[in-house]
Amino acid sequence: MRSILLVLPVTLVPASAFAQQVDEQLWLQTNVHVPIANKTRLTIEGIARWSDRNDGLFHTEIGGILSYKIADNVEIGFGYRHVAGHNGNTADDEDRLRQHVVATFGRISTRLRVDERFHPDGDEIGFRVRPLVRYNHPIGKGFALFASHESFIMANSTDWGQRSGYDRMRNIAGVVIPVSKKLSADVGYLNQYRFGKAGARDQMDHAMTVQLSLSL
Repeated sequence: MRSILLVLPVTLVPASAFAQQVDEQLWLQTNVHVPIANKTRLTIEGIARWSDRNDGLFHTEIGGILSYKIADNVEIGFGYRHVAGHNGNTADDEDRLRQHVVATFGRISTRLRVDERFHPDGDEIGFRVRPLVRYNHPIGKGFALFASHESFIMANSTDWGQRSGYDRMRNIAGVVIPVSKKLSADVGYLNQYRFGKAGARDQMDHAMTVQLSLSL
C-alpha cells in the first residue's frame, strides 16, 4: 500500500503538514441505494479503513440513512452509524445520529451534515458539523473527474474528550468509473489533516480511497 500511495497526487496537501506525524491508509466504502417510495430512498453503508501505523484494519462503520427529495436538486436525510475501532486504534466504539442537506448545482454538489456522537465514556452528546463541496467534471462514457473538500467542526466540548473548534479537513481528488448500469466506483487519493489538541502533534493521513455505489 505504501508504494501505491507514493505515486498518487499530493496537490491538496497543506504545505505546513510535511513536518507532522504521517500515516498511509486504505479506505473502502460500499453504498447500496434502495428506493422506498417516490422521492424517498434508503442508503445502506459500510466502511472499512486500514492503516500502516495501526497495523492493519483500524476503523469500521456500518449504518444507513433515509433520504427524501424536497426539490429536484435538494435532498434531506436522517440516519445512524455504529463506529468501531480495531487493532492499534485506541478510540472507543461510538454511536452516531446524523442529518444532512444535499444540494446540486450543475457540476457542483454541496452537503451539510450534522452528527450527534454518543460515547460510552460520558453522557454528553458531541455535536459535529461537516460542510462538503464537490466538483464533478465529465470526461465521456460515464467517466468523470472529481475533487472535494470537507471540513470537520466540533460545535461543543464533552466530558469524554471531544474539543470544540476546527478539527480536521479532508480533501479528495479522483475519478468516477462506471462499472455497470447500476454500479459505479469513486477511486482517488484522500488527504486528511487533523489538528492536534492539548499538546498533541498534528496528523497527516494519505489514503487511497475506493467507494462503490450500487443503485437498485
